[in-house]
Amino acid sequence: MEQLKTIGRELAMGSQGGFGQSKEFLDLVKSIGEARSKAEEDRIVLREIESLKRRIVEPGIPKRKMKEYIIRLVYVEMLGHDASFGYIHAVKMTHDDNLVLKRTGYLAVTLFLNEDHDLIILIVNTIQKDLKSDNYLVVCAALNAVCKLINEETIPAVLPQVVELLGHSKEAVRKKAIMALHRFYHKSPSSVSHLLSNFRKKLCDSDPGVMGATLCPLFDLITIDANSYKDLVVSFVSILKQVAERRLPKVYDYHQLPAPFIQIRLLKILALLGSGDKQASEHMYTVVGDIFGKCDSSSNIGNAVLYECICCVSSIHPNPKLLEAAADVIARFLKSDSHNLKYMGIDALGRLIKLSPEIAEQHQLAVIDCLEDPDDTLKRKTFELLYKMTKSSNVEVIVDRMIDYMISINDNHYKTEIASRCVELAEQFAPSNHWFIQTMNKVFEHAGDLVNIKVAHNLMRLIAEGFGEDDDTADSQLRSSAVESYLHIIGEPKLPSVFLQVICWVLGEYGTADGKFSASYVTGKLCDVAESYSSDETVKAYAVTALMKIYAFEIAAGRKLDILPECQSLIEELSASHSTDLQQRAYELQAVIGLDVRAIGSIMPSDASCEDIEVDKCLSFLNGYVQQSLEKGAQPYILENERSGMVNISNFRNQDQLEVASHGLRFEAYELPKPSVQSWTPPMSVASSTELVPVPEPSYYRETPQTASVPYSSDTGPSGLKLRLDGVQKKWGRPTYSSSSASTSNSSSLKAVNGVTQVDGVSTGNSKTHETSYDSRRPQVEISEEKQKLAASLFGGSSKTERRSSTGHKVAKASSQAAEKLHTPKSTAISSADNAVEKPNLVQPPPDLLDLGEPIVTSSAPSVDPFRQLEGLLDSTQVPGTLGGTKAPDFMALYAETPASGQSAGVSHPLSLIRDEINLAPGLSIASSNTVHGGATVTNPSQISKGPNVKDALEKDALVRQMGVTPSGQNPNLFKDLFG
Repeated sequence: MEQLKTIGRELAMGSQGGFGQSKEFLDLVKSIGEARSKAEEDRIVLREIESLKRRIVEPGIPKRKMKEYIIRLVYVEMLGHDASFGYIHAVKMTHDDNLVLKRTGYLAVTLFLNEDHDLIILIVNTIQKDLKSDNYLVVCAALNAVCKLINEETIPAVLPQVVELLGHSKEAVRKKAIMALHRFYHKSPSSVSHLLSNFRKKLCDSDPGVMGATLCPLFDLITIDANSYKDLVVSFVSILKQVAERRLPKVYDYHQLPAPFIQIRLLKILALLGSGDKQASEHMYTVVGDIFGKCDSSSNIGNAVLYECICCVSSIHPNPKLLEAAADVIARFLKSDSHNLKYMGIDALGRLIKLSPEIAEQHQLAVIDCLEDPDDTLKRKTFELLYKMTKSSNVEVIVDRMIDYMISINDNHYKTEIASRCVELAEQFAPSNHWFIQTMNKVFEHAGDLVNIKVAHNLMRLIAEGFGEDDDTADSQLRSSAVESYLHIIGEPKLPSVFLQVICWVLGEYGTADGKFSASYVTGKLCDVAESYSSDETVKAYAVTALMKIYAFEIAAGRKLDILPECQSLIEELSASHSTDLQQRAYELQAVIGLDVRAIGSIMPSDASCEDIEVDKCLSFLNGYVQQSLEKGAQPYILENERSGMVNISNFRNQDQLEVASHGLRFEAYELPKPSVQSWTPPMSVASSTELVPVPEPSYYRETPQTASVPYSSDTGPSGLKLRLDGVQKKWGRPTYSSSSASTSNSSSLKAVNGVTQVDGVSTGNSKTHETSYDSRRPQVEISEEKQKLAASLFGGSSKTERRSSTGHKVAKASSQAAEKLHTPKSTAISSADNAVEKPNLVQPPPDLLDLGEPIVTSSAPSVDPFRQLEGLLDSTQVPGTLGGTKAPDFMALYAETPASGQSAGVSHPLSLIRDEINLAPGLSIASSNTVHGGATVTNPSQISKGPNVKDALEKDALVRQMGVTPSGQNPNLFKDLFG
């Protein structure tokens, strides 16, 4: 508030401008400053807003008054209220020729508007004119507005003038031009990429202010690509040396330190250029050493320069003298009473410890003091330092301290970070398997579900694979220790879900491996877990799978199964669960219990969790089946990408395409609405209806010849009403026929065309993910309270880090991984009837789909009438025996009982269009359960086993329709039928 009062007074004083002082504005600032509450302040400001709204629109307002009103609007906006009603007046003031008014207008618009505001377009022309002004103060005001208001779209409008101002005679203009180009680089790097050389030139400007402004864009450019600016190392060192030797004017001094902000920026740039470059670093040693000796540490700005010197020394090629000087500065920081300086000392020590680990040992007592400091920020920074200096000799003490701190804090974000660091340290430096397991248990127990799920997966993998050493005894001890500790912990209440998943998996894999614990004891514990955490389906799923593994291993070992009553009741309960996952696991468990030893050994071998699974993505075992279908005349399967790209009807005919483009416009004529279906409908004439068999119309074009007795008509009522569009030119859509309806509807599980049945499918594959980070756990080590002993534990021992490799995992014991074999895809389809309809010899031209008049009937008749062929396969309740006197089928029965074969191009199902549109809706189709083999369509073998009986297939399809179908319209049990 005091700051606002001061700014308000300055604005009020500045509003004089030769026109006199406004007492009214000073009273406003005074009243706001003396307000006793926010509500009182808001009342004063709202009253001022109402006054400004009324006054600012009055005609003939003097410029002096308008300037004061604009300043009041700025003050209102600074207090958080809306003053948008006056924005346009500030924009108008930027057009004024008076310098004071123009600068006031630019000040106001830069505070009022953002770069995307609608009023920006009104200022661009004014800025262009002011950038060419002879008055450098006007140019500076315009450049200030450029930095604030010009967006990416308007950069080209002012860029030439800004580049021209780089050579202006006034240093203030050159400096602001550099700042404007830097702003353009942030907004649109491509627009100024050809002007980056100007930054190099201005580095040698005679004015230190221009040179200092150039350092900012150069730092950004060097951060992206340091190699392109290696040649400037000598120039930067020379500039830094001149600054350190006080060759700059006194006006750049701050707290008696020569240009400290320029020094800090130069040190940052040198750190980037000298990183990993010994030759470049050698140029920097002298000047950095001089700054260490000359810099005064009695002021904050001096300490800031020293801290930046330490950062530079830690980045460039190491130099012993500079490291020693940096260690002395760190010692002064750590011994200071200021928490800020201690924080800087801990951070600087963490940077140098990578280059010289023994530096931390020199300041071990100071580090212990920071670790026990009540300042939480300083304590967290100290833990970061301990994390960096961890080795095998002090890992137990450091991890123990970190876990204790993790337990004491409530910040979930930082608790997650501490847990992940404990896990990493335990995995890399664990002194023993027992300590590792105990540490991981404690991390999971206290961090709970904050632990990343990847940590749990990596822990399970580590227990399965071991530590990467070819020592089976050590791996067995690790697993036995894990099983023993988990059986002890499993009875504790409220364990985290992630930890329980790890426990169940380990007990299922290795619970009975060493023979210490019986299967009944372990399964009883697992049943208790499933009962205690009944609301957590994931834990229950892990528990059931663990039970299945234990029973399978018992059967494989030839031991008699002893299923506990609670386990039996759990299986029965889950068999009726609403969760399909739990239900499936329960049924799998019951199936495994009934298998023999040989089958168990094949499907669930012991200790095979690390073995690679060979997945035949091409389903090569179906090659013979596919080839046999092709030899019988089945039509080839066309890939989806090929289907979607083919929209010409001639392509469909040439390739016998059964699918059409998935996302095209529909040009089929709508059917006339049918009358409501009564309980009894009088017979209809043959000429008024073509629905002899209630089957959906195929959405693709087929050359099915029409007979005179069954005309190709879309009439649906006895009135014979039609939409006559003879000779009308098609105005919309593609020039050739294109249909967006899919040949497979959501309400049918099979596709049949001219007697050929097809089923689409999708191949499935599994991949195994390997990751490499693990958890850690606190050891049961008694720590002395004395700082000397604690320091000895933290900093004692060898200074060399002995990190255990986290990537050298043990090779899988019985890996079956092999190079994937390439299989040539074979396209096929299976015929659903031996007497398929033959194709006509004469190819009909594609019909005019907008002409719904009576079609011209060809003279050639089909060799087999598909409707006649189906008459004997359907009972009298589905299809009448004769063409005459056909009874109109029930509307819902038409949808529920329609067979999926024998489709005719002249019959259109009332719901076929709706079903096809549902099939085409993106994102609504669930993954099909059919099987694709390298582009070949494979049908359900369950039909093959029954022989080419079309009637049975139609009856089975009708039954499936009554029971419900999957969203993709396919048989949901296809994989079960295929693979048993």
